[in-house]
Amino acid sequence: MANVSVYNMQGAEVGKLELNDAIFGVEVNENLVHEAVVAHLANQRQGTQKAKTRSEVSGGGRKPWRQKGTGHARQGSTRAPQWTGGGVVFAPTPRDYSVSMNKKEKRAALRSALTSRVQDNKLIVLDELTLNEIKTKDMVKVLDAIKVEKALIVLDSLDQNVIVSARNIPSIKTTQVGTLNTYDVMKYDTVVVTKKAVSDIEEVYA
Repeated sequence: MANVSVYNMQGAEVGKLELNDAIFGVEVNENLVHEAVVAHLANQRQGTQKAKTRSEVSGGGRKPWRQKGTGHARQGSTRAPQWTGGGVVFAPTPRDYSVSMNKKEKRAALRSALTSRVQDNKLIVLDELTLNEIKTKDMVKVLDAIKVEKALIVLDSLDQNVIVSARNIPSIKTTQVGTLNTYDVMKYDTVVVTKKAVSDIEEVYA
C-alpha cells in the first residue's frame, strides 16, 4: 500500500496515511481514462445548434426570371444558398452527442486517474480544510502554504465557506466525493483531498 504525507493548512507535515491499493494502487488503464474523458466532454454538449436549409427558409416559391433570354444565370429560387437570405448548405441540425459508459467502466477509469495522481506525487492530503468565514484571501493562503496553483479540491462535505472562498480563483475547482469524476482529476495538475474524503472515496469507489 502507498503511503502519503498528511499536511495541515499551514503546509506542515503532521503524519502519514496509508492508501487503499484497490483505489489508489491499480494498474493504470490509459485507454479507459481517455474514453471517460471523451464521454464526459461529449455529454456536456447540448446539441441544439440549428440553421435552416433552402427548404425551410420562407419565400422563394416563384422562379425569379425565365430560364432563357435574360442574360442572367438560370435560377430556380431566391432562397437557394447563393442568394442573400437563402438557406444554408448542409445546415447543422439538433442531435444527441451523448456517449454512454457503464458504471463499472466509469469507476475503473476514476481509479486509474487517482492512481496516476499518486504515482506522479500530485495527490496532497490535508488533515482538514475549514475556514471561519468566506474569504478568498484565506483560501489563497492555504493554497500557497501547500504550494499548489491549479488544483481540484475534494471535500468530504458541503462546506460553503471553502466552496465560495475558492470560487473566485480561476485555477481552482471544488467538488465532493459523490461528484468526483475522471475528467476533473486529469484536468487539474494537483488533487487536494481531505483525510476524511480519502476514506469516503475508498468506501464509495472500492
